[in-house]
Amino acid sequence: MTEQPESIVRRSRPPGSTSRPVTSALYPTVVFASADPDELDAQYEGRLAGFTYAREGHPNAVALASTLGWLEGAEHPGVVTGSGMAAVAATLLGLLEAGDHVLGADQLYGRSHRMLTDDLPRLGFQTSLADPTDVGSIEAALRPNTRALLVETVSNPTLRVADLDGIADLATDRAILLVVDNTFTTPRAIRPLEHGADVVIHSVTKILAGHSDATLGFAAARDADVQERLREAAVTWGLTPSPFDCWLAERGLHTFELRYDRAESTAAALADALAASDAVEAVFYPGRADHPDHDRARNLLGGRHGTMVGMRLKGGREIANKFIRAAAPIPFAPTLGDVSTLLSHPASSSHRRLSADDRRAMGITEGFIRISVGIEDPEILIPSLLGALGN
Repeated sequence: MTEQPESIVRRSRPPGSTSRPVTSALYPTVVFASADPDELDAQYEGRLAGFTYAREGHPNAVALASTLGWLEGAEHPGVVTGSGMAAVAATLLGLLEAGDHVLGADQLYGRSHRMLTDDLPRLGFQTSLADPTDVGSIEAALRPNTRALLVETVSNPTLRVADLDGIADLATDRAILLVVDNTFTTPRAIRPLEHGADVVIHSVTKILAGHSDATLGFAAARDADVQERLREAAVTWGLTPSPFDCWLAERGLHTFELRYDRAESTAAALADALAASDAVEAVFYPGRADHPDHDRARNLLGGRHGTMVGMRLKGGREIANKFIRAAAPIPFAPTLGDVSTLLSHPASSSHRRLSADDRRAMGITEGFIRISVGIEDPEILIPSLLGALGN
């Protein structure tokens, strides 16, 4: 006869089994029970492995962080956060103090740009921007109180390639923390920690998870003390990831390399096809010889040029609207890295808060379209996009 629990309330027991599951388990619990206060102390002090409260860590986040850290070549466990911007926030809030100066790239994702120009100054930080493709520009913008540099390996959305090695040398010489957002390139193309970065961050939501069904971020540091400060900031500010999203992202990582390679191959072919269209004024893809940072991309990324393509149409908002409507059913959506190809219009989405003059200075016109290339058959995808251009 099956033994009955004393009460059905919180008395469930997992069934015993000599076999084990092939896939990771999902742990949607908020809290974990300990035997007594001494055991709880031992966990907090690191003498015993375990979990206490989900905001401070849970099995699905730890499993995902372990895999992401391995991909990035990190020596210490990174921290998974509730979004890519949460990873940026945990890094800057965890490592800096009011009065410190943060120098950011002048080519950044719109929300990162807003954080530097609007939110950090409100909290007492000093901030400014400089050209990440020119080490001289970065050096000239440094101040005596500069404590951190924030750059994207390949910028969102204009696909400019940072002089990462030059910036890393400068940061090391001046004892400044170098924080690199590697979302567009991923560790499939480059591991920034191996190029002198102190912290690498990701919007895991994008290419790594790959299915537009999980919102997550990640930050990993070279130094153990720096990593602990990032973790503490994430815990204190409540930048906690959902166990279910972590479970989905871990599942997505199983096909990450296959998805990336397929999309990258298609992106290269698409960039060449778009460049031949009379409707396109300019194409932006680091693998093309006409890209302003092509030589740097070839040397820095080792022949991996990514899954993102930018193009500037001949015309403004009306032409952009016409193309996007004609390209249906390819989704027009403000994200990237999905298995499906996605179209984005940065002037109306990621960079909408910038003035028109500031957008133009970054190369973002009303006719600028960002294409996140998916895993579709290129022989179907490319003609569809060319047809939407009228070719």
